[in-house]
This record gives sequence, C-alpha cells and structure tokens, in this order.
Amino acid sequence: MNTILIADSGSTKADWLSAKADGMVLAEWNSPGINPFFQDRETISGLMEKEVFPRVSGSPAAIYFYGAGCADAQSASPVAKSLKDRFPTARVEVESDLLGAARSLCQHQPGIACILGTGSNNCLYDGSQIVGNIGSLGFWMGDEGSGGHLGRQLVVAYLHKELPGDLEEHFAAAYPGVNRMEILNRAYKQPFPNRYFAGYTRFAGAHRSHPFIQDLLRTSFGVFLDKYVLKHPGAQSYPVSFTGSVAWHFREELRAVLEEKGLTFGKIVQKPIGGLAVYHSKG
Repeated sequence: MNTILIADSGSTKADWLSAKADGMVLAEWNSPGINPFFQDRETISGLMEKEVFPRVSGSPAAIYFYGAGCADAQSASPVAKSLKDRFPTARVEVESDLLGAARSLCQHQPGIACILGTGSNNCLYDGSQIVGNIGSLGFWMGDEGSGGHLGRQLVVAYLHKELPGDLEEHFAAAYPGVNRMEILNRAYKQPFPNRYFAGYTRFAGAHRSHPFIQDLLRTSFGVFLDKYVLKHPGAQSYPVSFTGSVAWHFREELRAVLEEKGLTFGKIVQKPIGGLAVYHSKG
C-alpha cells in the first residue's frame, strides 16, 4: 500500500500524519519538536527512532517534512538524512514551516499565507512555491501580531500603569509575581522570552471583550498587515490566509482588521497538518 508521511514541526512540538496516497488519513500523532538550528543530526535521529519510526507501518512512498529551522537544503540536511537513512526508498522532501503553511492554506492556488503563533511570518505564494517573503526580525525587533508581541505589549502596559483600573486589578490577581525585576529577568536572562510573553495571550483571551484588549488586538494585527502583508505586490488581489494559535483564537478580531485594510479574507486554520494531507493527495 502506497502511503505518505507528513510532518509540520516547530521547535516545541511536531504534528505527524500518515495517509494513503489518496489522502485518507491512517494515523495522527505528536512528537517533540525537531529544529536543526538547535539540534544536531544525532539528536534528531534519536528522537525520530523513539517518537516517530515505531508509529510508521512499512516504508512510505514519500515523506514531506515542514519545519522551523529548515530554510534551505543545508540547514534541512540533518532532518533529510535521518529520514533517508531509515527509509532509503522513500522520496524525502524537507521544507520550511512557512511553505508548509502556504501549501496547507492556499493549496494549489496563489495567495498570501501568514503564521501568527508564538512568532509571526508571512509569504506570497504562487500555488507551489514561495515567491516573496518580508521576514520578521524576530521577537525583540519584530514578530508583530504574534503571541510574543501581544504578551509583551500587555506586560509593558501593566508595569507602566497604563491598564484601566478594572483590568489592572484582574491582571494583578492572575499574575501576583509579576514585577519589574521578574520581567527583566525573564526577558534578558532566561531562555525563550518569546514563549514566556506569549503565555500572556491567555489573559487577553479571557478578557477579549474589554475595550483595552480589543484595541490592543486591532493595533497589533494592523501593524502586522501594514509592515508585511500590504507590502507584497498586488496584496489586495490575493486572498490572505492564516494559521497559528493566535490567528485561530482571535480570528474574529483578525478578520475585522483584515477587512478594514481592504484585504481579501481567505481562511484561518489552527494547524497546517490537515491541509497538507489534502495538498499532497492532489499531487
């Protein structure tokens, strides 16, 4: 039986899917994230031997891995070699998580694909490949619209006494340990500050109807669209689609800002993995 194996991986978690060539899903599971920017080939191979290969029946005809840290052939080679060593007869393709998002969201049609999760990213897609990307400068200098950006703005507003009184009271009760020194430690001395600040989006979600939170969301999403999406040539003529936890949980607010900017709404999905199965079942 011809089967395909598909993965969509971030640094923290990877989604895996095994399917028939016609797209019928056989199995889905999660593993720890695989990112060759942070992990060497030996670590990646060991992780796959433990978390991935025991779940795969037989040898897939093709393997499509989309991941963070897989921007080009050189950076992706530890992942590709680990898969090829285990499945020498399989066709193995390792691509960026951004291309995975674009193929999942737009399928074989042109469009603008965006990721809004812990971080943010975007691209112009021609129906097969990325043809334009205005890259974010990361957590400290970019990632507008992301969970890290929203959380950072919220914490700064709290520490600067800029939250409305009722919201400040709720924030202090939810996070009694937050003070200037704790935040500076988390921001500059602890690993993954983006993940830490992105955690505060839960508070934004719990108080999403508050006018301050609504304004925070509109502003952050608006800056993302202005800085990145609207700079793509002919942006208004393409559907704009999103994936990622922030896009999914705040999809109503995001769609409203998109339409305010005169952009065409495409779709919003929480995870790319299901759309990737559809994409590859169509060839």
